[in-house]
Amino acid sequence: MMNNMPVTGGAAGVTQKTLRILLCATAVILLFRLYTWDVSQNPPGFYLDESATAYNAYLVSRTGAGEVGPRFPLLFQEYAVSNPTYINPLTIYLLATVFRFFHPSIPVARTFAAFWMFAACLLLGVLAKRISGKRTIGTIVAGTALLTPWFFEIGRLVWDAHFSAFTVVLFLLAAYRIQSKERWSWRDIVVVAGSLTVVTYGYFSGRVLAPLFALGLLFLATTKHRLLGVLKIWFAYAVTLVPLILFNRSHSGVLTKRLWEVTYIRPDAPWTEIASEVAEFVRCYLQDQSLTPLLITGDPHWHHHVEGSGGAILFATFILAMAGLLLVIARRWREPWWRFVLYGLAASIVPGAITDWPFHELRLMGYAVFLLVLTVPALEWLLGLGGPKQVVRGTTERSYSSEPDRVTVATEGLSHPIRLSLLGILLAATVAQAVDFQITFWREGPKREFAFDVGYKAVYDAAVARPERPIYLEDGMWGPAYMDAYWYATVEGRSISGFVRLAEGVKPPSGAIVLSSNSDCQNCEVIKKSGAYELYRAK
Repeated sequence: MMNNMPVTGGAAGVTQKTLRILLCATAVILLFRLYTWDVSQNPPGFYLDESATAYNAYLVSRTGAGEVGPRFPLLFQEYAVSNPTYINPLTIYLLATVFRFFHPSIPVARTFAAFWMFAACLLLGVLAKRISGKRTIGTIVAGTALLTPWFFEIGRLVWDAHFSAFTVVLFLLAAYRIQSKERWSWRDIVVVAGSLTVVTYGYFSGRVLAPLFALGLLFLATTKHRLLGVLKIWFAYAVTLVPLILFNRSHSGVLTKRLWEVTYIRPDAPWTEIASEVAEFVRCYLQDQSLTPLLITGDPHWHHHVEGSGGAILFATFILAMAGLLLVIARRWREPWWRFVLYGLAASIVPGAITDWPFHELRLMGYAVFLLVLTVPALEWLLGLGGPKQVVRGTTERSYSSEPDRVTVATEGLSHPIRLSLLGILLAATVAQAVDFQITFWREGPKREFAFDVGYKAVYDAAVARPERPIYLEDGMWGPAYMDAYWYATVEGRSISGFVRLAEGVKPPSGAIVLSSNSDCQNCEVIKKSGAYELYRAK
C-alpha cells in the first residue's frame, strides 16, 4: 500500500525547480530585450565595415562563399579592391547561420552582435561566481559588465570586434577550470587549446593575445604534471594554427598585412632603429593605461564611443578593480591563478600598444575583461567572504588559495558593516553613472550620422527610385561604398544585377546615373547630395 502512495514532496521539488528555471530564463530574455533596445537606430545607419561583414555572411548563408574567393574560406576578403584586407571567419560563419533562418536586416545583424557581448557579460558573472564561490559576487560582476559603456557600445557594432570579449572570457573559463586540477586530461587539453583557437580566429587582436595567453599558462604549471599539460596545450593549439599558416603562405602574408598598416613597427627596420621602436612601444603601452580615456573621455573614435558620455568604464568599477589589484599583490600573489590574472592584465594591453591609435577600445577589449575579473577579490573583501578553498584534485588537501590570508583580509581593518556600506555606495555610484551614460548615449548617439554612413542611404534610395538602369557605383575618397549598395539591396530583396561597380579609374558612360562616395563629381549633373555621398548623372 505504501509503495503505491505518491511522493508529493519530490514532485513539488521538481515543480519548484522547473519554475525557477522558467523564471530565470524569462528574466534573461527580458534583460536581453532591454539590452538591445532600439539597437538598429543607435548607432544610426550602417557603417561600411558592418555592411561588408553582413553582406559576406549573407552570401555564405546562400552559397558558402563570400564576395571574393572560394567556398568556406579560412579568411574572407573584405572588399573587392586591389589592396584588400581580410575578415576573421568566426563572426561571418555564425552570422551566416542566423541568416539561414532570418531574412537579412540591420535589426537582425545588430541583435546578433549584441547577443555575443551580452553572453560575454553573463559568462563574466559565471567566472566570478566560480572564483569566489558566491552567487552574489557573480551577479554583481555580470550586472556591472552589462552596465559598462565599453562593452555596451562595442556590442552594437556588426564586425568581429563585438566577438572579442566573448572569446577572452571563454578562454578564462577554460583556464580556471583546469587550474584546480593536478592532472589534466586530454579533454581539459582540448578545451583550453580550443578556447585559444577561438581567440585567434575571433578578432584581429586575438592573433597577438592567444599566443601571449598560451605562454601565460606557465603560471599554472606548479607541478611536473601541470607543466606537461601546458606543453600538450601548446601542441594542440599549434596544430590549429597550421591552416592559418598555410593560408598565409598562399596569400602573400595577409595575416600580418593589417598589422603593418596600423603599427609603427617596421619589419625591415635596421638594428639602429630597434631602440627607438622599443621606446615607442613603452610610450604606447603607458598611453593605453591613461586614466583620461579610461574614466573620462573614452575612445576618441566616433564609431566606438559617443563623445561626451564619459569614460570607457565606470569609476566604481575602476575603484574595485584597483582594490582587487592591490589585494592580489599584497595577499594572493602566491596563488597561481591570480599570478596568471596579473600577467593576463599586462598582456591584454599589448595589442593596443603595438599600434599607433591611442586607447583603441577594440584592440584593448581583453584589458576591459581582466579589469572586471580583478573586481572579484575586492568584492570578496567588502562582503567579508573568504571564498571557496581551491583544493587541487588528486592531492592530500593541498591548497593553492592561501586561505589564511583570505580570512585575515576579510576580518582585519574595517568592520563588516562599514565594508558593506562602502559596497553599497560603490554599487549606487555604478548605477548612477550608468544611468547618466545611457541618457547621453541616447541623446547624442543618433547624431553620429557621418560616422555611420547615414547619408549613403538617402542617395541610395533616390537612385533606386529612378527608372534608369544600371546604377553605376563609384568608389571615392570615402571608401568602397559599393558594399553599402549591395547590402541595402540584399535587405530590400533587390538583385545586385541592377548595379555596376566601376573599377578604379574607370569613368561611367555619358548619361549614366552614378552613386558615388566622392564628395564632388567632375563634369556631372548632381541629382542628390547627402553628407559625403552624391547621386549624379555623368556628362
